[in-house]
Amino acid sequence: MSDADLNKERLELALEAAGLDLWENNLLTGEVTRKASKTFEELGFTEEEIVADVQGIYGLFHPDDLPRVQKAVEDHLSGRTAQYRCEFRLRSKQGEWIWFANYGRIMDGRSASPGQRLIGVTFNIDDRKRQEDEIAQINRQLVEQNALLQQLNTTLRLLAANDSLTGLSNRRTLMELGEKECLRAERFGHPLSVMVVDIDLFKNVNDVWGHLAGDRVICAVADACAARTRAGIDTVARFGGEEFVLVLPETDRASALHLAESLRHVVASQSVVVNDEGATTSVTVSIGVATLVWGMGLTFEQLVNKADKALYQAKETGRNNVQCCADVWFRTERVK
Repeated sequence: MSDADLNKERLELALEAAGLDLWENNLLTGEVTRKASKTFEELGFTEEEIVADVQGIYGLFHPDDLPRVQKAVEDHLSGRTAQYRCEFRLRSKQGEWIWFANYGRIMDGRSASPGQRLIGVTFNIDDRKRQEDEIAQINRQLVEQNALLQQLNTTLRLLAANDSLTGLSNRRTLMELGEKECLRAERFGHPLSVMVVDIDLFKNVNDVWGHLAGDRVICAVADACAARTRAGIDTVARFGGEEFVLVLPETDRASALHLAESLRHVVASQSVVVNDEGATTSVTVSIGVATLVWGMGLTFEQLVNKADKALYQAKETGRNNVQCCADVWFRTERVK
C-alpha cells in the first residue's frame, strides 16, 4: 500500500470516528467533486438519489436557513471570513428537518491565485439543537410562569390592601397609612385632615332597589371620592359598609372643608343607574372633618374618631351637610 493510500485510509478512519462527512465543491464549475454521501444516507437517500450539483443540494435546505448558508459561503469566498461555518436544517426523504453543521475552507493556494476547491466537513447536530430547543422552551415557560406568579402576587397584594367592591384601600391599609401620615405631620409640623363620609339613608336604597343596586351606589360614591383627591398623595378608603375615609396630607381645615362641600354637592347632583333597565336613583352624603395641626400629637385612630363625631353632628343636623370638629392644637415643642 502506498503512502497516499495509507494516508487516505487514516483520513477516512479519523473522519468516521469524529462523525464527519467530507465534501468538496469545484468553485469554477459548480460541480460537487466529492459528495457528502454519509449525510445523504443519513437523510434516507440512496446513492442514485444523491444530487451532484450545488444548486440541487440547496434545494434540500430549509427555506429559513438557506439565505444564511449562502451568505456564509459568500463571506468566505470574498475573503471576509477565514473559514466557512454555518448551521442549517436539511429535509430528509421522509420530509423531516434535521440539523447539520458545515465547516470548510478554500484550498489550492488562495494567496497566489484564486482557489478552485471548497473543501469541508458536515456533521449532525440535531440532538444538540433539539436539546437547545427544549432548554429554550423550558426557559420560556419559566419566564411565563414567573410573570404569572408576579401577576398573582400583585393581585394578592391588591386584594389584601384594597376593598374588593370599590377598589379603594381597605380599612387595614387605611389605618397603616394613616398612622404614618400622622407621625409625619407631627414631625414636620404640617397639617393633616381626615374626612369621614357616610351615605345618607342607605338602607332605603337596599330596601327599594336591592343589594346589587346598593353596591352600584357605593361604587358611584367611591368614584366621586377618588376623583377629587390627589393620586399618590391622598388616601381614600372604604371604612365599612357605606362609609368612607379620606386622608389628606398637607391639607388645612379650610381646604378640607372646601373639598368636603364640593364632594357633597357632586354626590347629591349625580344620578346612579341601579339596574339593567336603566332606572336611576340619587343619594346624599354627610361628612365629618377633623384637622390635625402642630402642637399635641394624636394617633390616627383618635383623629378618625374626632372626624366620626363630626359626622354624627352632620347626621343630627339634617344630613346632607358637612361638620367639622375644632382643631386639635399640638404641644408647644415640635417632635424631633
